[in-house]
Amino acid sequence: MAQVKRIRRKVDGIILLDKPYGFSSNAALQKVRWLLNAEKAGHTGSLDPLATGVLPLCFGEATKFSQYLLDADKGYETLAQLGVTTTTGDAEGEVLERREVTVGRDDVEALLPRFRGEISQVPPMYSALKKDGQPLYKLARAGEVVEREARSVTIARLELLSLEESKLRLSVACSKGTYIRTLVEDLGQLLGCGAHVAELRRTQAGPFNLAQTVTLEELEAAHAEGGNEALDRFLLPADSGLQHWPLVHFSEHSAYYWLHGQPVRAPDAPKFGMVRVQDHNGRFIGIGEVSEDGRIAPRRLIRSE
Repeated sequence: MAQVKRIRRKVDGIILLDKPYGFSSNAALQKVRWLLNAEKAGHTGSLDPLATGVLPLCFGEATKFSQYLLDADKGYETLAQLGVTTTTGDAEGEVLERREVTVGRDDVEALLPRFRGEISQVPPMYSALKKDGQPLYKLARAGEVVEREARSVTIARLELLSLEESKLRLSVACSKGTYIRTLVEDLGQLLGCGAHVAELRRTQAGPFNLAQTVTLEELEAAHAEGGNEALDRFLLPADSGLQHWPLVHFSEHSAYYWLHGQPVRAPDAPKFGMVRVQDHNGRFIGIGEVSEDGRIAPRRLIRSE
C-alpha cells in the first residue's frame, strides 16, 4: 500500500526553544517542525547535545534571516568541573586525567582578566568544523588529531558566579564562534588542575533570552490539545531577531519597485548600513542596504502571498 505523503503547512516566523538536554540542535528542530507541520525550517547555530537553552528556530520566510542570528553575540552560564580533564572537554568524554583541586576564588578571579576582551582560541577536535569536508568530531572519534588554526573571538563578559569545592560556575557573554569548552579547558590548565564543562546553558542569542523561550514539553502539550495550528501562537515575527536594525517605511509605489529588485529612496532612511523595510501597510517585506547614492538596495525579500 502506497504511503500518503504528508502535506506541510506554510509557516513563517521564529520559535525560541529552550533546547532540552540530550537533543542535537537538528533533532530539536525536526521535532518542532513535525509538531508545526512546517514546510521549511532551519536553526541558527548548533548547541551541543549536552547543552540546553536559547535556540531560535526559523520557519518559512524567517529562514532567510537566520544568518544574522547565527552571527549574533551569545550568552552562556556554565558549570566547570575542576580537577578532571576529558577527551571532549565536556562530561560526555572519557576521563583523561584527575588532579587534586586546591584553588580558591581569589585564584580564579586573578586569571579571569586574561580571558576578557579579544582572545585567541584553538577550536576543539570535538567540534562541527570541517577539515577536507569531514567534521572534526568524526576524525576525533576515529582517533585522529589534526592541526587547527587559532581563531580570534571576543569575551565581552566573564564573571565568577560561584566556586564550591571543585565546581566552578561562570557567566559568559561572547562573540559567535567562541567555544566555552575551550575557555574552560584553558582556564583549568592555568589553574594547574585541569577542567571540563559539566553543564552548559545558553542564556542569550542575539536579542533573545531565556525568559522568552518555550519548552518542548509546552509545545507537545499545545499540539496534543489543538494540533499543528495551536503552536502558531508561539511564533514571533520573521524580523524579530533584527529589531535593533533601523526601520524604513516605503510608499506603495516604492514597495512595488523594491520588491521587483529595484533600489529606491525613502525619506526616513539612514545614510548607510542595513535596514528593515516595511510597506505602506506596515508589513515587513525584507531587508536592504543603503548604497552610496542614498537608495536602498534589496538584499532579502519576503515572498508575497
